[in-house]
Amino acid sequence: MDALDLARWQFGVTTVYHFLFVPVTIGMSLLVAILNTAWVRTGNVAYLRATKFFGTLFLINFAMGVVTGIVQEFQFGMNWSAYSRFVGDIFGAPLALEALLAFFLESTFLGLWLFGWGRLPKKVHLACIWIVAFGTMVSAYFILAANSFMQWPVGFKINGRAELVDFGAVLTNKVVLATFPHTIFGCWLAGGVILMAVSAWHLARKRDLEVFRPSLRLGIAAVLVGALGTLVSGDILGKIMTQTQPMKMAAAEALYETRQPAPFSLFTIGTLDGTKPIYQLEIPNLLSQLATGSFDGKVEGINDLQAAYERKFGPGDYRPYIPVAYWGFRLMIGFGMLSALVALVLLWLTRGRQVRGAGWVWRVAVWSVVLPFLAHSFGWIFTEMARQPWIVFTQMKTAQGVSPSVGAGTVLTSLIVFTLLYGGLALVEVGLMIKYGRATPPSADDAEPHDGGEPSFAY
Repeated sequence: MDALDLARWQFGVTTVYHFLFVPVTIGMSLLVAILNTAWVRTGNVAYLRATKFFGTLFLINFAMGVVTGIVQEFQFGMNWSAYSRFVGDIFGAPLALEALLAFFLESTFLGLWLFGWGRLPKKVHLACIWIVAFGTMVSAYFILAANSFMQWPVGFKINGRAELVDFGAVLTNKVVLATFPHTIFGCWLAGGVILMAVSAWHLARKRDLEVFRPSLRLGIAAVLVGALGTLVSGDILGKIMTQTQPMKMAAAEALYETRQPAPFSLFTIGTLDGTKPIYQLEIPNLLSQLATGSFDGKVEGINDLQAAYERKFGPGDYRPYIPVAYWGFRLMIGFGMLSALVALVLLWLTRGRQVRGAGWVWRVAVWSVVLPFLAHSFGWIFTEMARQPWIVFTQMKTAQGVSPSVGAGTVLTSLIVFTLLYGGLALVEVGLMIKYGRATPPSADDAEPHDGGEPSFAY
């Protein structure tokens, strides 16, 4: 592989790994804030115990997310210097606001919440964790605004590079307006599954039912709301994607010829690239609805779009890698909906203030923790890979963005180092989450904050 391929692999590995922590941070910050609010409003110490228990897991994940996210910025200058010069004027504003406003908002008020037990008035202390939850979403918005410029560049002019002329247009890009709710709902799904899986492990052992049954129910609610929200927002995003990047929608279906109406295949058996299907299980007209909002809508095919792009941008291959786009799209949806199915089963088993179910049901609930992470990973792989060969759609190809003076050996070395480092951090993260996820929640006496006392978190 050359430097371009290695640089793409490195950015893909570090980005997907970092994003494993992001949805949990965003989702769990909200759920911990809800548990904290339930304690403040009701005085029920079970909610306080749950707040501190899941607050510890949230803090572990937050810290690891910060560590893994720092590498992202270094790669822009290290492996993608030509790209950084091209978009630096655009990316500088939202990423600076994310770091200086949103991240410091999160970290400052997270510190106040962590060390403010027994020192701050309850409602002021509660406000801190809500500000943290709000800050995580603001942070996500700024980052998604930067990424959406790569999907649909707006608010700029070309003067040797992209120069910012309308920051408002960047922040109100129709892609970010559709991507943001889709991402946030997915984060609620991920945070909900953490609560659901950890609570299921304890409930299977009949431990602390007064703590983990309400936590399980809250996790179930978050998963179901998140799944429904991702479906609705994903439908909107699909139509925006068809307007802005029609090749991406065509690649998601491996649709080579323009069709009206167009079916949606649940799966295909045939050649890897989808050019010669042997068998397809199709839902008639569904792709037309997903892409255009009409069951009789016209969806342009890969071949027609390839010819149109050649006329507009010159000779070249403007098709993404079809198998990754096709299966990434389906695995994203499939794993997300499996999470919702597990939540529905657990909702039924815990109806009427009871806790039922055979042992295998609870084991499935525990292992469901991996489902939203798979859904998020395949979603981002689809989003970025199906945009290829563009790094900034219609403005700059990925091959033009790589650092011209960095050799393959240098990139390979850093790829190996980062992969091994992230592998080590993964072992630490999983070990800590399992250790504290299996721990007993703090007792009522330990959980109650005392004036001037130390916070009862493990840190």
